[in-house]
Amino acid sequence: MAKSNQPNEIRLVREYDAPLKMVWDAWNDPKQAALWWGPRGFTITHKSKDLRPGGQWIYTMHGPDGKDWPNIATYHEVEPYKKLVYDHGATETTPPLFRVTVFFSEKKGKTTIDMSMAFESPERAKEMGKFIKAAGGNGTWDRLAEYLEKEKSGKEEFVINRSFTAPIGKVFDMFTKPEHLSKWLPPTGMTMEYINAPSIKAGSENFYKMGNADITMYGKIKYLEITPVTHLTYVQSFSDEKGNMGRHPALDVWPNYMHTTITLSDEGDGETRVTIVWTPHGDVSAAEVKAFADLRAGMTMGWTGSFDKLEEYLSH
Repeated sequence: MAKSNQPNEIRLVREYDAPLKMVWDAWNDPKQAALWWGPRGFTITHKSKDLRPGGQWIYTMHGPDGKDWPNIATYHEVEPYKKLVYDHGATETTPPLFRVTVFFSEKKGKTTIDMSMAFESPERAKEMGKFIKAAGGNGTWDRLAEYLEKEKSGKEEFVINRSFTAPIGKVFDMFTKPEHLSKWLPPTGMTMEYINAPSIKAGSENFYKMGNADITMYGKIKYLEITPVTHLTYVQSFSDEKGNMGRHPALDVWPNYMHTTITLSDEGDGETRVTIVWTPHGDVSAAEVKAFADLRAGMTMGWTGSFDKLEEYLSH
């Protein structure tokens, strides 16, 4: 999340590789919003929407645990393709939780949303920030990126963002220096060990193993592009202990290769946002793409665990 100028606000800025009209419509058309709105694992039932000042969007979110979350959003400002201001989180018997202001802008075919959530006090903003993080609420905007890409190109992808309190150069080092990467990248409860002499640069390939007392897996990472301090891409695959092509240790159907794009953005005041985009790579079957799409919740858990470790590692 980007830093807000107001202590009672939480601010979020995202750029989407899609034209403004497409992003606006995905946000404001209830049929489209139902396909991505809410944290991973949530669905929504739309009741009614009146997109005008004084109008309301009435819907219910359904959590993966079966709990329902009724919502009434009341619009205060609606400037098509430019701005929305609305109260969020009210029910028929409770007041709204916060006021949302969203600005939409387009540059070179890409759309930026700049959203602020205003609370009654800085203390409430801090409390809700922790709740949103714990509930996976920021995954909503990752799901929007995935939805837009699917609508635009027909491709399935997995997106996850996380902001860290560290300068961009330091965070870049975490991804490009093996002695750092091996400390935080493995999923929670696992360790990582390089089998070859590790080198992270364009054209290099690293062979590693990860595991714990119950499982050992091997893999390779081939780095394609590295642009200090903002960008790197690589292709990864599972392998056997000798470095030959392997399969996912727990799944019968899974893409042989995964393409990873990592983008680092300086959010100011010592904050850096990391965006991970995963896509199946190479010759991929329809069944493998479906397996990938169906397991995005698991990917979120895996990356969240790694990011939690990175956050702790950066604090030392």
